[in-house]
Amino acid sequence: MSTVSTHYKTVVNRLHQACQNAGREPHSVQLLAVSKTKPAELVRECYELGQRAFGENYLQDGLDKIDALADLSDLEWHFIGPLQSNKTRPVAENFHWLETLDREKIAQRLNDQRPEHMPALNVLIQINISNEYQKSGISATDLMSFAQTLSSLPRLKLRGLMCIPEATDDPARLQQQFEHMRDLSQTLISHYPEATTLSMGMSSDMELAVACGTTEVRIGTDIFGARD
Repeated sequence: MSTVSTHYKTVVNRLHQACQNAGREPHSVQLLAVSKTKPAELVRECYELGQRAFGENYLQDGLDKIDALADLSDLEWHFIGPLQSNKTRPVAENFHWLETLDREKIAQRLNDQRPEHMPALNVLIQINISNEYQKSGISATDLMSFAQTLSSLPRLKLRGLMCIPEATDDPARLQQQFEHMRDLSQTLISHYPEATTLSMGMSSDMELAVACGTTEVRIGTDIFGARD
């Protein structure tokens, strides 16, 4: 068994245990395998183990893998990095999800550039839940107005929220941010019933995120190893 196979199975077991500890069904939390900087062969290896959703931070790297793995028709590609306005078209034309939407200009360009023959692009609104000035994401107070803007764009489908919480060793502070995200998610769902995705939690805080209601965890290093 390869290193990636061993690591992947360990992460899946860890996620299932976190769900069990939180009194949740394992299928209630999706694993997004973050394959940034890793070769297509490793993505294919995870695919053969049953993984279908993969996250890419870097556009060209992601596009190269999408092309190399075009024979795997049920792969689900998520763009999870910051997106500049001059790079929206390749995301609109090639990805299934964008998880880092936080600007109306980007939303409008993605809507206009999404091909008509493809389903609407699934999008998550990124929340700057820690209110750090250097971090991407909208303020929690702007959520509903931004969601309303997105709802008017027919080639986008609002699916929920994501965050990158503060890098802190204080579990109470992290829990507070995760619980705030959960509350925001519930508010959003009350207005947009299909916006049920809550993407939060990575390798270091998966268990806490699951306990706080995440529906997707983003795991990279613990599956694929350190970044190249």
